[in-house]
Amino acid sequence: MEANNNQTNQEQELDLNQLMKIRREKLSELQTQGKDPFEITKYDRTNSAGEIKANYENFEQKDVAVAGRIIAKRIMGKASFCTILDSDEKIQSYVSINDLGEEAYKEFKTFDIGDIIGIKGFVFKTRTEEISVHAKEVTLLSKSLRPLPEKFHGLKDVDLRYRQRYVDLIVNPEVKETFILRSRIISEIRNILDSKGYLEVETPTLNVIAGGATARPFITHHNTLEMDMYLRIATELYLKRLIVGGFDKVYEIGKNFRNEGMDIRHNPEFTAIELYAAYQDYHDMMDITEEIFRTIAQKIVGKTVISYQGAEIDLSGKWKRTTMIDSIKEVTGIDFNTIETDEEAIAIAKEKGVEVEESKQTRGYIISAFFEEFVEETLIQPTFICDYPIEVSPLTKKKPSDKRLTERFEFFIAGREYGNAYSELNDPIDQYERFLEQLKQRDAGDEEANMMDDDFITALEYGMPPTGGLGIGIDRMIMLFTDSASIRDVIFFPTMKPLN
Repeated sequence: MEANNNQTNQEQELDLNQLMKIRREKLSELQTQGKDPFEITKYDRTNSAGEIKANYENFEQKDVAVAGRIIAKRIMGKASFCTILDSDEKIQSYVSINDLGEEAYKEFKTFDIGDIIGIKGFVFKTRTEEISVHAKEVTLLSKSLRPLPEKFHGLKDVDLRYRQRYVDLIVNPEVKETFILRSRIISEIRNILDSKGYLEVETPTLNVIAGGATARPFITHHNTLEMDMYLRIATELYLKRLIVGGFDKVYEIGKNFRNEGMDIRHNPEFTAIELYAAYQDYHDMMDITEEIFRTIAQKIVGKTVISYQGAEIDLSGKWKRTTMIDSIKEVTGIDFNTIETDEEAIAIAKEKGVEVEESKQTRGYIISAFFEEFVEETLIQPTFICDYPIEVSPLTKKKPSDKRLTERFEFFIAGREYGNAYSELNDPIDQYERFLEQLKQRDAGDEEANMMDDDFITALEYGMPPTGGLGIGIDRMIMLFTDSASIRDVIFFPTMKPLN
């Protein structure tokens, strides 16, 4: 069986090589005739296929020039049909020897599926009522030297689709729709924030300190400065410096980089938005979170009740708001409000089989571990989980009513976390002590713990007003609104291990 499979693979590879050889020979022939398509620098296209098909009454019998990739071709003696695909639609063309002339028609018949051509002619409907272009002139604009996959009926290998997104976009039209929706969603987020007086800013991607989140960074080296630097894991600390500097509302949409594992929810390079508003708190951040998701659902998707991987999600109205401790009690019956000491928390963790690293054997870390173990996957409808332990929230203001907790929330939909928000810590003395505690965790081997950022402490010493901050994972948001199972489905070029 293995020998037969190898033989089949060799035959397939031989067929591909032969097809590519034939296409190169066609190109060589054109070049010999002085008709090299790669020497063409411009084509005056007048209209797109989508524009023509959406407004046929305005284009009927009118001359147009369209261009796109040949995705279908039917040769019938002295007349033929071909279909081209441009950036937004496909359109058929009728091509005949009478209109093109014998030499040009003969040349057209040699064109391959995948070639990019320009067509000049007039718009009409065929007897089957298909909107088409009656070709008067056909120009080869680019020669496709490699045939499209699977005889042009689609690229099905998921791994190959991610590696060759350019082919995926050609042969799987629904993929293009996902990325068009992605662009529209990001534009709408900007519209919402701009209308509220937020200023879009840019902060450094290369950082001296990897801060603003709990994550393992990518390390690079600056040759001139002779020092290691880090690709940013978050934009938080620089954006809060701008709040110190006097900007009341700022946001940034950009790439973050985390040197961690890859799965259907994680890509080492991902897009996030962080926004900060002076004189607000985490309750205000809940309100704007609801508004962003609800507005996108209404304006972009067209409905506030959507389906994600078989679950019906209601994004309208007020979302559920509960504390981390209460959510644990609701699912497990365990009430950490009655568990006061680290020793009691350690005992209940052992009893329930919840593992916590030796350096994190405290009530706060154990509460967080219980939530991740028992609660997170149960949160299907949009839910704000509030008041996180101080141990896992080094940049967050303490709750006045319980100094062991912080004014922080994360929100969950369909069992996944989509964003994180704080009433930002603006006490430089407290922040310095939190950083020191994080350094202890780093010394104990936690590569994700925060580093000491002395300049950020200096900024806080000048005074930062009470501030609310929010971060949302854009890629996961796009997954939700496009019903995509994997983060790789919504990133044009996801990180992939090289084949060899």
